[in-house]
Amino acid sequence: MRRSQLFIKTRHNAPSDETALNAQLLIRAGYVHKEMAGVYSYLPLGKTVLDNIVQIVREEMNAIGGQELLLSTLQDKALWETSERWDSEVVDAWFKTVLQGGGELGLAWTHEEPMTRMMSHFISSYKDLPVYTYQFQSKLRNELRAKSGLMRSREFLMKDLYSFSRDQAEHDAFYEKITEAYMKVYSRLGIGDITYKTFASGGAFSKFSHEFQTLSHVGEDTIYLHKAKKLAINQEVLTDEVLVDLGIAREELIEEKAVEVGNIFTLGSRFSEPLNLYFTDQDGNNKPVIMGCYGIGPSRLMGLLAEHFADERGLVWPEAVTPFVVYLARLGQEESVVKAADTLYQQLTEQNISVLYDDRDERAGSMLNDADLLGTPRRIVVSAKTLEQNGFEVKNRRSNETNIVNKEELIKSLA
Repeated sequence: MRRSQLFIKTRHNAPSDETALNAQLLIRAGYVHKEMAGVYSYLPLGKTVLDNIVQIVREEMNAIGGQELLLSTLQDKALWETSERWDSEVVDAWFKTVLQGGGELGLAWTHEEPMTRMMSHFISSYKDLPVYTYQFQSKLRNELRAKSGLMRSREFLMKDLYSFSRDQAEHDAFYEKITEAYMKVYSRLGIGDITYKTFASGGAFSKFSHEFQTLSHVGEDTIYLHKAKKLAINQEVLTDEVLVDLGIAREELIEEKAVEVGNIFTLGSRFSEPLNLYFTDQDGNNKPVIMGCYGIGPSRLMGLLAEHFADERGLVWPEAVTPFVVYLARLGQEESVVKAADTLYQQLTEQNISVLYDDRDERAGSMLNDADLLGTPRRIVVSAKTLEQNGFEVKNRRSNETNIVNKEELIKSLA
């Protein structure tokens, strides 16, 4: 893509009412547009980053047998009354709307109920199980304080997978599979070494649920980390009983700040029984389906990556999610410079290396500042000065180191 053709506008300042660094940077760099508190639209570069995160999650869910579908956002009041989760006194996250002809609908904040009801039309025998279905969909939650940018917003993209198993053993086996799949996702995003499976409250469903918490200076949660066992305990469940259950001594734990980047729950028959999701086993007995749910927020992950890896110059994207691998800056309008930059752009494109080519007639400082702000892993400068040295200036955005590299070495290293 040529910068002169890209739908983007960078800015020196973010909106004055935006307090979260991730949102400030993403707005300034032209990745998102703020609509209102807690609500953001994704511009072309932001949509690309979000899609790259989604694709990583999709590949890992498919690898363990997940099948993607898409459920409706509009929700049936009667269905949620059956599970006793329609009342806003019980669930305060609801956005609700009134039909012109009368009656109420909800705007989905999660999908256990509709997914369970749908499965009652497809599952009747043990031969129909197990089933693992998931979706990527915008969730709408009436957050009291939406002040953390993309990491806590009122409208956000969520991957929610639901498992339907014959018994607890089958459920437990999948629970371990999805734990491994989640860690693969975080590893591919560049945060695997600082992300921990974390014991958290299971609420009404089970003794524990599990969160995945990424250590970060922007963390909203407090966790207690056991490095040797590669696990953590959320502050909310840190009790002597839990420590005994896990075989951990209190002095072995380190207090850390972290950001929740995923969660997994055992649901048991909490939804299958009231919503009549039963199956006939091999002996002819009627049994409730054992369920689990598993969430990852791609938009939340985008906010975390934007803020966690940022520096004083701007964004610093991991290569797995960056919209472009290379920011190619052409400094000057001399014929030799234009020809060299155009040729390099063509050759990199032919090698399937994604390039944003800044072909504008702009001041050098403005172009280089934009390159840093946008956060692509490599910045390549073509100028009269670099051509005199028979090469191009290459900057590693993560380390901020620069070197002069000839064309052959450059293309080989990027390819």
